[in-house]
Amino acid sequence: MSQLEPLAPPARAERARVSGKLGFGFGDRFFVLLLAGLLWIGPLFWSRQFLYGLFAWDFLLLLAWLLDLRSLRAVSQLVVERQFTAPLALEESAAVRLTIVNMGRSPVKVAILDDVPLQLRSAPAELLLAIPGGQERSVEYEIRPSERGDYELGPAYLRCQTALALAQRWAEVDLHQKVRVYPSLQAAKRHQVFLLRSRRIELERRLLRQHGQGKEFEYLREFREGDEFRDICWTATARRGKPVTRVHRAERNQAVWLVIDCGRLMRARIGTLSKLDFAVDAALNLAQVASFGGDRVALLAYGARIQERLAPGRGHAHMRSLLNQLARVRGEASEADHLRAATTLMTAQSRRSLIVWITDLSETAMTPEVVQAATQMSRHHMVLFAVIGQPDLKRVAAESPETPEELYRYTAAIETLHRRELVLARMRERGTLAMEVEAGEISTVVMNNYLELKERGQF
Repeated sequence: MSQLEPLAPPARAERARVSGKLGFGFGDRFFVLLLAGLLWIGPLFWSRQFLYGLFAWDFLLLLAWLLDLRSLRAVSQLVVERQFTAPLALEESAAVRLTIVNMGRSPVKVAILDDVPLQLRSAPAELLLAIPGGQERSVEYEIRPSERGDYELGPAYLRCQTALALAQRWAEVDLHQKVRVYPSLQAAKRHQVFLLRSRRIELERRLLRQHGQGKEFEYLREFREGDEFRDICWTATARRGKPVTRVHRAERNQAVWLVIDCGRLMRARIGTLSKLDFAVDAALNLAQVASFGGDRVALLAYGARIQERLAPGRGHAHMRSLLNQLARVRGEASEADHLRAATTLMTAQSRRSLIVWITDLSETAMTPEVVQAATQMSRHHMVLFAVIGQPDLKRVAAESPETPEELYRYTAAIETLHRRELVLARMRERGTLAMEVEAGEISTVVMNNYLELKERGQF
């Protein structure tokens, strides 16, 4: 994404209003001075006349509190603005700036508590500002989203007091706002080399009109050794009396479908992120590379039902729609319906295209449903089937067992890994480009395979 500034949530500003039934309270200094008045109790043992001094102290303190409270009555003269300095992206720090304008004449000290969801910040944002009359002051705090999606920010709560700090006014600012957390937006900067390679391949294909295994007809010529029999044009062969074959070229502006499994297996966490988070990042990175290279990108994210679906397209507006849909993708606790996803995609895309399917395999003795669905699609499309690996299984398989329990775990891990590799090998035999990839490497591997397929003209 080249222009990310508009992705930042818009600024929101509102006037403060008194909160609660009373809307006021006592400051810390009031209680300190009240406790100091207890010093009058000591002299009372010698003379009860000091009781008048105690009453006088308390009366003067209460009067000072009332006068201090009176000077704080215009909390509506405070205007608070919340502004985001950058788009919100998963596991990326961003700053939130709070600006308070004091339109009154008296200076005021303000303690601010901004209502931020736990998914954006693990601890409440508590800030302190001193604002002279007729001026404004700003303060920032950091957020680091831990989950994608849409979240609701609540109001900002103010606790206002003067320099005396005897009285307090409590106020609330209605800054309710919905914000969206996107997948990682910094990956594009780390993958500039893939963008350049994609553009180079596209330019070479335009210049050389590279022949490939596509379905776009280019011309007829005599049959040569090595040509496929399925490309023979039998009508032209009958007319000329010798074998004639069709020459195809790799289709230009092909459709690349990003299929993301959102079922329960993808909710497994690797570090601070889930497998689904890694899949979404890989899909976004590949979409950017494919769109930059001239291909049309589509999306299908599914769980028990289809969550998000986007028809093939390209351009800035299309990529913005794709980014918004990827931000809303969420993991489900139920099993994903892979066959429904395959049926939906084959109905929407009849022409040969590249299907990049990112998923995980269930541990079962039977052939997983997702494998059946991908194999079914490979008859009509080029399928790049990427399974996110299990680092815990590989870690156990790399250990040397010393106890019967460790030996049991070691044997189970070896058997599971062998079964997964056997399933993937069978898929490769049937024409599917299947692989198991570590979560942290899936973006790089998927983009490399896409570019290699494009360079060879295989879709």
